[in-house]
Amino acid sequence: MAKKKEVTVEERLRALYDLQLIDSRIDEIRNVRGELPLEVRDLEDEVAGLNIRLDKLISNLEVIDNDIVSKKNQIEESKSLIKKYSEQQKNVRNNREFNSLTKEVEFQELEIELAEKHIKEFKVQIEQKKEVIAQTKERIKQRDTHLKHKKGELNDILAETQKEEEALIAKSEDYKTQIEARLVTAYDRIRKNVKNGLAVVAIERGASGGSFFTIPPQIQVEIASRKKIITDEHSGRILVDAELAEEQKVKMEKMFSKL
Repeated sequence: MAKKKEVTVEERLRALYDLQLIDSRIDEIRNVRGELPLEVRDLEDEVAGLNIRLDKLISNLEVIDNDIVSKKNQIEESKSLIKKYSEQQKNVRNNREFNSLTKEVEFQELEIELAEKHIKEFKVQIEQKKEVIAQTKERIKQRDTHLKHKKGELNDILAETQKEEEALIAKSEDYKTQIEARLVTAYDRIRKNVKNGLAVVAIERGASGGSFFTIPPQIQVEIASRKKIITDEHSGRILVDAELAEEQKVKMEKMFSKL
């Protein structure tokens, strides 16, 4: 059985830097999208909320309309009773019966007054709710137009970048399988802990590309020798020499251009 070739430190460093270049490219694509996906989601939630509010207002309007119909029916019923009691008063046998019927008529007249008062109040409520409904519809129209615009922006960006992003994500996962699990874990941890997502950086003018703290000359020599993996003591980032970084950038740009 052929002996499995041992991966050198330099090969590990190159693979890690390649992975960083791929993930940085993904970060760039997502930065282009920026806050758009969140803006679209917030606008969708706002429009949905406004539509729920509109439905509720229209439903309340229907309830008030039904209340008015009910009060009008009540008025007609009271009028009918007044007519009935008035007819009965013509055939009473004594004052007690007459007075009792008179009280019934007065009660029904009060019921009519109260019902008419409620109808007036309901009509005021209807006008107020119609005004709020009109404002809500206008707000929905405005936010819906804005949402369509933002969705259009997002779809344009997705159309330009989605295919490349998916290919890059697949490449990132593929590269991770080629690197020792412990190094991938360290790399992922560093990426999460730094603002710009740079876990592997090159030495630039004697300083770490990530933190810009000066690297002692002796350490720079060790980094350039590519014999061991060295991290920046200030940021924890993995360091590579500028020459290796440039070589990998050229290689990866060729790969990116084919995606």
